[in-house]
Amino acid sequence: MTGPEIISFGCRLNAYESEVMRGLASGEGAANTIIINSCAVTAEAERQARQAVRRARRERPDARIIVTGCAAQIDPKQFADMAEVDLVLGNEAKLQAKSFGSETTERIVVNDIMAATETAGHLIEGFDGRARAFVQVQQGCDHRCTFCIIPFGRGNSRSVAPGEIVSQVRLLVEKGFKEIVLTGVDITAYGADLPGTPTLGGMVRRLLKLVPELKRLRLSSLDPVEIDEELWQALAEEPRLMPHLHLSIQAGSDLILKRMKRRHLRADVIATVERARRIRPDIVFGADLIAGFPTETEADFAETLDLAERCDLTFLHVFPYSTRPGTPAARMPQLTGPVIKARAARLRALGDRLLARFLESRVGLGEAVLIEQPGFGRTEHYAPVRLAGGLPGDLIRIVAGSPASGELTDVAA
Repeated sequence: MTGPEIISFGCRLNAYESEVMRGLASGEGAANTIIINSCAVTAEAERQARQAVRRARRERPDARIIVTGCAAQIDPKQFADMAEVDLVLGNEAKLQAKSFGSETTERIVVNDIMAATETAGHLIEGFDGRARAFVQVQQGCDHRCTFCIIPFGRGNSRSVAPGEIVSQVRLLVEKGFKEIVLTGVDITAYGADLPGTPTLGGMVRRLLKLVPELKRLRLSSLDPVEIDEELWQALAEEPRLMPHLHLSIQAGSDLILKRMKRRHLRADVIATVERARRIRPDIVFGADLIAGFPTETEADFAETLDLAERCDLTFLHVFPYSTRPGTPAARMPQLTGPVIKARAARLRALGDRLLARFLESRVGLGEAVLIEQPGFGRTEHYAPVRLAGGLPGDLIRIVAGSPASGELTDVAA
């Protein structure tokens, strides 16, 4: 084993930080090490991390096993109590090289994340096995949605300076990456803590201007009511900003949105989608949606289904509601597991239909595809494509053929 093995769960920010840790741990000589970068969004995510720990110990009994990430930050004891685990690192400690050195003798190294003021601050040169690269632009969250535990794993919102973002993107482009995804916990909050309070849109426009070699720029999850005017302008004027926005919507019922303590209502989502389509008619949308939030009635849920259909949300990321201890929603009247599971299944089925409808609309059209792995790539709209030929990282043009199993095909294949 030439370097540490990283097993990453959850968001794109975790994927970025996993590459930071790969470099830090390698620099400390942590060769026979398995690092599990956990997620705390749902109870299932935490279960998967514990399962990965047990599997890692079975497969490599002599390895040093380190658990980090949001689940480790919020509840380090659950991992420290596992006999298979050698070290538990918090989200700040995992970005410090010394944490991976042999001189670290404590079993738990987790600080008060609310006191953290720094972002990653590391330049990385690539992503193991990936054709696109993720770049952190923001960290933490100042909002307190009633269902969400993540601010207690990530701390308060803090932004990466624009110059550092440009330097990181430029380095990755020089290494051959053609698509960059800007990521964070709440990226529409970008810049509020920086001198001059730059906006996300202002930073995006500056980045595209200063790195003209970058072929494709994509954004991670956006709050519908916090898209700034410069970002709207960039969407209208910059073809390198991909026509694909992922929105953090969560529900389609105003009552449920208020109980979630979200910052938008149903009408705000509709207005955002309509404005985007006016300035970029071919744009598609992804959405985070929660099924079975406490107190959600069948009528409330029907509003979520209706919103997804009305807004033609192409890529649905469905979360069955999961109780997170310590959150206000955990104290609300809960729905039963079977009801939550059934609603999530109905929402996913709608998502499959909406995706199929979109894919059919692309048949016969020319598409620019970034190949992610042999035989598979994604278009500018993030549509999955099966094709023959090309190497991971190649950007090629195809004519889209009829979709099968939720993917377009290359008619020339």
